[in-house]
Amino acid sequence: MPEEPLPLATRSLVRESARARELLDGGRWRLDPADAGAVADVLERVGAPLPRRRGAAAGLRAGDRDRRLQRVERAAVHHLDAGAVSPAAAALMAAVARALLPWHGAPNPPPAAAAPRYGAGSCPAPPTGAGEGLLPGLAALFTALRATGGSASPLTPPAVPWRARHAGRFRHHTRPAPGVWAARTVGCPGCGGQDGPWDVACDWRRVALGCPCGAVHRDHGLSLSEVWLVLPEA
Repeated sequence: MPEEPLPLATRSLVRESARARELLDGGRWRLDPADAGAVADVLERVGAPLPRRRGAAAGLRAGDRDRRLQRVERAAVHHLDAGAVSPAAAALMAAVARALLPWHGAPNPPPAAAAPRYGAGSCPAPPTGAGEGLLPGLAALFTALRATGGSASPLTPPAVPWRARHAGRFRHHTRPAPGVWAARTVGCPGCGGQDGPWDVACDWRRVALGCPCGAVHRDHGLSLSEVWLVLPEA
């Protein structure tokens, strides 16, 4: 029985990958040290070999493959939220994370109930085969990106800002201690409203939340993944 396709669209990954290759081929993107480090880290996860398990059951092998895909996704989220990469790299990392979103919580989700939860759509289990199918293209792209790292004259292209409208609450998650998660609902500093609908604007550095009362909230503390990854596919 064939595995069902990815429940979340990969349009953003296809778009950002094509844009990255176009910029690389045109000599318009040469990675700076921060971008080069992030690209090398994600590439290491993309190419990580699976454990050698003689006679392993199919379920165990699928769990290993899911874990590899999850680690690629989490590596991309880490660099997206760290704020050290350029906007162009952040846009690409976000596209990778979005495409691999179904693997965020499988097979080993954070143990705390308050940990961030990214929905996997209508798919009850990650379609591992479809996720594995993304890896060759990612490996080729990130290998080409890494080849521009260490340049004496880095060149960073602009990233396209985005806007979206989100009806609902935003939850900001923090980790005050190892294994300890805390969460709070973001409220408007003007009227105290929490339900929106929010006008979300992002330049890949900072996120602004526009409230129906007219106030624009920029000091909300939200990480990019807490805002961008949970929004509906555009």
